[in-house]
Amino acid sequence: MPEKIIIANASVVNEGEIYKADIILENSFIRNIYRKDKNSDNKTSYLTFCKVIDASGLYVIPGVIDDQVHFRDPGLEYKGDIYTESKAAVAGGITSFMEMPNTIPNVLTQELLEEKFEIAKEKSLANFSFYMGASNNNYDELCKTDPRQVCGIKVFMGASTGNMLVDNQEALEKIFSINNILIATHCEDETTIRTNAEHYRNKFKDNVPIEYHPKIRSREACFLSTQKAINLALKHNTRLHVLHLSTEDELCFFSNTIPLSQKRITAEVCIHHLIFNKSNYASCGRLIKWNPAIKNKRDQKALLKSLLNNTIDIVATDHAPHTYEEKQQTYFKSASGGPMVQHALVAMLEMYHQKKISLETIVTKMCHAPAECFRIEKRGFLREGYYADLAIIDINDPWEVAHDNLLYKCKWSPLTGEKFTSRITHTIVNGNIVYDRGLFDESHRGQRLKFNPLQ
Repeated sequence: MPEKIIIANASVVNEGEIYKADIILENSFIRNIYRKDKNSDNKTSYLTFCKVIDASGLYVIPGVIDDQVHFRDPGLEYKGDIYTESKAAVAGGITSFMEMPNTIPNVLTQELLEEKFEIAKEKSLANFSFYMGASNNNYDELCKTDPRQVCGIKVFMGASTGNMLVDNQEALEKIFSINNILIATHCEDETTIRTNAEHYRNKFKDNVPIEYHPKIRSREACFLSTQKAINLALKHNTRLHVLHLSTEDELCFFSNTIPLSQKRITAEVCIHHLIFNKSNYASCGRLIKWNPAIKNKRDQKALLKSLLNNTIDIVATDHAPHTYEEKQQTYFKSASGGPMVQHALVAMLEMYHQKKISLETIVTKMCHAPAECFRIEKRGFLREGYYADLAIIDINDPWEVAHDNLLYKCKWSPLTGEKFTSRITHTIVNGNIVYDRGLFDESHRGQRLKFNPLQ
């Protein structure tokens, strides 16, 4: 049973406001929020609480919800697993995650999907959901997916780690006709990528410089595939969520005039596409090899602008650990993806310190919007009666990313050596203080996320 906790004297960032408040947590939920500006006569006695967190000078936000991670469990646990990566996520202020189906075996049946939920019940420190994976021939299994119990269906419209490519037009038509659950897509045109890869292989053999990654997995590949997904969604009235946009070109397909609650087509940007650009390949090399590729500074700026004007709805990580040795192979053998959950929120907070984004917008895009987009029950907001998922932040406590403070099983990060201004001090999951200034209470496990079905 969670302790009865009061978070006192906090600066709360929630639903577009920043205000002083005491927050009372009890039985996994937020019982009361006493705003100082509206409850100036509040005389709550701290003696009645099992635990008092004095948040004077600190900020409290809803726990971050990451809608795209690869925790590698089962089958690829040498890279990462649900325990290690959820622990890193919690240290980064993430209280809920949604994990992808390209594990081993690929999650293409309801039985395999439920096996992942069972693993998470035993191992995850954060709340969790898992995508059902689509293939060219598992339509009947997809139709069995319960939209109240599962975050969505994942369609790889471009091949990536695990190669779950769906490239059959008839299969795509059938998948997109499933309109009672969110369809999430990885959009890169495979024909374009293969043509580009062959061209550069002929030029460089196996030693393609990493700087050519955005030429192989090109902006044209992204545009063509995203355009195809949008057209299919419009044809079938699909609830479509396009993952990890990486180019300015793709932004034309998305609207900033429709409220998120009414959108049938939504978009996401990942941390690495906001903080890196093509110039970083020179110093970071294959450590920043992602699919879709990190592109140029113009794309980076356009993605941030579109995040701020609500063309892009969500910020996620696409956390995807590999071993350092796998990343250092020659171009065609080097694995794509990298770890990010431990540092995603502090990276966004660094952009706040650089005056690129407000605290309120960070909370909207990392906490509120994922909850609203996926219709998650009672999470993503600081509201009385909602689950007590919170992160507490010291906005001015500088630290440096180093090998000895990495929690990822792979034990590397493209951000090693980076200095951040802000620090996560506490992370609370379902009313339990799971992370407290570097210490973990591992006696608690996260819960399965529940969803309100699409209308």
